[in-house]
Amino acid sequence: MTDDQLKQEILRLKSEKNAVILGHYYQRHEIQELSDYVGDSLALAQKAQEATADIIVFCGVHFMAETAKILNPSRKVLLPDMEASCSLAESCKADEFAAFKAEHPDHMVISYVNCSAEIKALSDLICTSGNAEKLVRSLPEEQKIIFAPDRNLGGYINRVTGRNMVLWNGVCTVHDAMQAEGILKLKAEHPDAPVIAHPECNAALLQVADFIGSTKAMLNYIQQSPAHQIIVATETGILYEMRRLCPDKEFLTLHDDKSCACDDCAYMKLNTLEKLYRCLRDEQPEILMSAEMIEAAKRPIVRMLDMSRELGIIK
Repeated sequence: MTDDQLKQEILRLKSEKNAVILGHYYQRHEIQELSDYVGDSLALAQKAQEATADIIVFCGVHFMAETAKILNPSRKVLLPDMEASCSLAESCKADEFAAFKAEHPDHMVISYVNCSAEIKALSDLICTSGNAEKLVRSLPEEQKIIFAPDRNLGGYINRVTGRNMVLWNGVCTVHDAMQAEGILKLKAEHPDAPVIAHPECNAALLQVADFIGSTKAMLNYIQQSPAHQIIVATETGILYEMRRLCPDKEFLTLHDDKSCACDDCAYMKLNTLEKLYRCLRDEQPEILMSAEMIEAAKRPIVRMLDMSRELGIIK
């Protein structure tokens, strides 16, 4: 089938099966175009809760579909490609982390949402890149904390809050591979362009950024900025939404520099129109989890949502 035929069949099957398609900002543009909702992983899982669909098709990576299942245990949750993993989630294995946690028995565990259900189940509190700083600041200063799995995000939170959280040594290989040197070269060529970066980037790159924030915060920034050119340090899938929101602005990335193609996530790009079509047609692959795992992994997510409401981060 052609792409147009695939799109027509996907829309037909979606209506026929009462399904909702959720697309992450890092997905291929044709996936984002077909999605009922486009956003970051947690926002999409929350959107799924609001929908009345019988089937949730999560076009993202495995831990995101898991989170959607955790928050929507009665729904059928599908992932177009079960091989769509995440380097950050893969960097934190449950057995190794359990042993690490046991070495720090007096520490509270805060885990970034970009982790497996098993790691969530071992955590006391989940955070996102958007709420991590406020959640950590709300805790007593004497509270000892383990932060997992992203050492870059954890290190950034340590620096801005003055905390000394113990960091698990994991990274998103896409964000971590982006180099400050490449950004500085782009900055030299475009001196009026501000640099915006995701906190999953390494510390050296974050030092040269004019703005550091979550995917949502970056999208808000570009809409408010008077700059006509903006240097973006995050996964390139976000450019589709940035160009849609601000068609009159130019977004520059390391990929444009020709010296680095490190800002594409191969896992995110595994989902295709063909796989989305087959996923809806066959209602496979499906995310399956035990009731016990769902309950254990849900507890720290609910705590995050409750704290976020108390702090006025979400309504």
